[in-house]
Amino acid sequence: MSLFWISILLGIVEGLTEFLPISSTGHLILTSELVGFVGKRSEVFTVFIQLGAIFAVVWEYRRRLIDTVKGLRHRPESRSFVFTIALAIVPAALLGFAFHDPIKERLFSPVPVALALIVGAVAILVVESLPLPLRIERIEDAGWKRGLAVGFAQCMALWPGFSRSAATILGGMGAGLSRRAATEFSFFLAIPTMFGATIWDLFKNHQHLEPGDSAALALSFAVSFVVAWFAIRWLLGFVATHSLRPFAWYRLAIGVVILIMFWN
Repeated sequence: MSLFWISILLGIVEGLTEFLPISSTGHLILTSELVGFVGKRSEVFTVFIQLGAIFAVVWEYRRRLIDTVKGLRHRPESRSFVFTIALAIVPAALLGFAFHDPIKERLFSPVPVALALIVGAVAILVVESLPLPLRIERIEDAGWKRGLAVGFAQCMALWPGFSRSAATILGGMGAGLSRRAATEFSFFLAIPTMFGATIWDLFKNHQHLEPGDSAALALSFAVSFVVAWFAIRWLLGFVATHSLRPFAWYRLAIGVVILIMFWN
């Protein structure tokens, strides 16, 4: 398969899976394995195209983000929103910085991804079966303790295949946020978390790219942006009236299939 079609395929996979609780990184790793696009160069592609999905969130919530920035001086709600998101970044940022290289070396392969998919599926089923606490409908009302709880939950996403979205949505629901609020928390937390992680990874590994890759990266970026924008809108409508169990069963199924295919 040519790099042109690989770029389009990876962009579609990233856009569809980034904000669903099924792990975009896991699916990108597996897709790259299946099409034979592997190695350090492939990992840089996998990281870079996440920026397209990040900008989809920024575009979808542009008015709310602008209003928040404008209100930082005179609106306590805006300051509470920013503080809660900022606090939630800290745990995974510290762990990710400390263990970045071991994670990339040992966990970016099909079998660890498959195990993470299965463990994440079990986590979804467990959380969905619990009598969860009172629902908070707005991130501004979450408070620092709940923000920190979501931040610690996000640490599970450092295991490729577990899913950052699954970790943060489950963490938010467990901390008392409604499904929609937990999902939106996941979206907003993705902006600084993924942007920072992506820039850091590109800084460390850009030398693995080849001449001419910029056009392919731009194509993947554009495709992931468009697909992620539609996926965000669909997911918000879905979680308002449905549980996350269908995603858990999907994760279990694909996790088992991957183990059968790649276990040596």
